[in-house]
Amino acid sequence: MVWLLRKCEKCKMYTLDQEKCPYCGGEVRIPHPAKFSPEDKYANYRRAMKMADYR
Repeated sequence: MVWLLRKCEKCKMYTLDQEKCPYCGGEVRIPHPAKFSPEDKYANYRRAMKMADYR
């Protein structure tokens, strides 16, 4: 399933445009979180990166 809804990081407006925000021209991203999997292969790497950011 393809996510159609996007959210601008600059002005926080929602749009269906996949390239840039039609209101301010900012970058748009998918506002939905990633799927959860109990067999996450990259969980250790993600936690290590998060801990490095806090230091």
